Amino acid sequence: MSRIPVKLLFGLGLASVIMGSTVSMPAFAADKISLFKVITSRDEIVIGLTDADLAAVEGQNAGGIAKMLVAKGSMSAWQYAVHKSASGDLEQAPLHKVGLIAHDSLRVEPYPTPLKVLPIDEGKK
Repeated sequence: MSRIPVKLLFGLGLASVIMGSTVSMPAFAADKISLFKVITSRDEIVIGLTDADLAAVEGQNAGGIAKMLVAKGSMSAWQYAVHKSASGDLEQAPLHKVGLIAHDSLRVEPYPTPLKVLPIDEGKK
């Protein structure tokens, strides 16, 4: 095999990787979800907020979500739960939209997870 076809193949492969990463990265950035655990005296759930939803929250953190919930009295969010993907890997996926009501014993905290967090499907809204 001559050197020109090998260089050409390498160049085409490199170009396709670069093009694929620049096209897919903005899509991932737009779908970034931040998870929070909401705890009451009765139970606890994990909710996910998009960057756009979080931008409307003062401080863009758990404290800001708690303040907003107390100020407004209620809010809507997507409940997240662990499920298995088609490949068998565990993921955090949106379950359904829930309404949260402010309550005295409410606590909101960040929810770190080692699992892949799936974006919210806009078609389910």
